[in-house]
Amino acid sequence: MYKKKQIIDQIKVVINNFEEGYADEIKSGGILQLIYTRYIKALAILENHQDIKEINILGGVRAYMDSYNDYQNQLLAEMHKAEKMIKELFME
Repeated sequence: MYKKKQIIDQIKVVINNFEEGYADEIKSGGILQLIYTRYIKALAILENHQDIKEINILGGVRAYMDSYNDYQNQLLAEMHKAEKMIKELFME
């Protein structure tokens, strides 16, 4: 079981990876912008103690893999960690 702070920290890692490595792509639309936007919303939900059922990042790894052939990307690994944490949070 992960603590909420750990999940928030992991989501921030993913957001930072997006902002540092994909700044142009997250501004121009497409799947990366959609995934990025969902992580921003998830962070706001967690930080503002809103209903976690509104978090919608599950499936982001799959969407990324369906769109890009970059399976060794660090962003993908960080997104996988975040999704795993969120799945466990939903099970509580």
